[in-house]
Amino acid sequence: MRQILAALTIAAGLAQPALAETIELKVLGQPGSTGLIQKNKEVPFFENLAKETGLDISVNFQPLDVTGIKDTEELRILKGGLFNVVSLRLSQVSRDDPSILGLDLVGLNPTYADGKKTVEEYLPIVDKALQEKFNTKLLGVWPFGPQVLFCKPEIKGLKDLKGYKVRVYDQNLAKFIESVGGIPVPLGFAEVQQSLSRGVVDCAVTGPSSANSAAWPEVTTHVLPLAFQIAVNGYGINLDTWNKFSPEEQAKLETAFKGLVDDIWVYSEELFDDAMRCNVGKTPCELNKPYNLTEVPISEEDLALVQNAVKELSFPAWAEVCDATRPTCSADWKATVGKRLGM
Repeated sequence: MRQILAALTIAAGLAQPALAETIELKVLGQPGSTGLIQKNKEVPFFENLAKETGLDISVNFQPLDVTGIKDTEELRILKGGLFNVVSLRLSQVSRDDPSILGLDLVGLNPTYADGKKTVEEYLPIVDKALQEKFNTKLLGVWPFGPQVLFCKPEIKGLKDLKGYKVRVYDQNLAKFIESVGGIPVPLGFAEVQQSLSRGVVDCAVTGPSSANSAAWPEVTTHVLPLAFQIAVNGYGINLDTWNKFSPEEQAKLETAFKGLVDDIWVYSEELFDDAMRCNVGKTPCELNKPYNLTEVPISEEDLALVQNAVKELSFPAWAEVCDATRPTCSADWKATVGKRLGM
């Protein structure tokens, strides 16, 4: 009888469903120094992700600038599984896959509306490329906003960049700066403020709110509010991690990230408008710090240079590099984004 009871006890134990293990998500976020999007949108989202989705997950969030990791290494970090989710700085990682730059060529996205169209049209192609090459799925793309020029020496327009060292963050912007006589200098965001202060660079490109948060107006004098790019970023998840979730759980994650991305698009535009006023001492100034930079008027000549850049400079330069990596690269872009532009 004891043997029968023991056997029944063992059988009952085997019949119990295995308890699901909590899935740990190690998240690499935007640098804290980039400012309010990271602080007010990204950090709270990941802090509350388990509660909002109802998933059995634990989230360990670390900003990029406290890890010692370079933003150019993010895709390799994600592919290797050191982090499960990364807030990808897409321009900075584009050297590892040039197709990414097709989202934000110089002159392509002068407004938020243009940027949204580009992302809708081209995101599936970038996502496919990252899944194949970096074992990474994109869960959404958002912008820091129009990227403009800050300078320590006085400038009156793009022609004054001749001989000046200008901080850039991707190869496409570097080509454009070269085309107007400037000397492109690739620098990580966290290095720029000090580099401007010490004269390592004379000028630098970023979004008005990021510049405000990082105190660039303390070490510069002029801002040219001409949008070169819109600085897209994306949330990538390692595919091995993604596949640990059931289809229902994946749907919950996708819904959550879509909500975050949609929210950032709106918030980014609010920050941009406010920071443009704050940086030059105008009001209302509610979300950023007030400064007193000189706002350089945008000339018709400079506006035309950027507007024409896609067809005349940024697309041809990018297509040559991208096609060498993936033969259908520029053709895929032309069939989507290029079709809208008549290219």
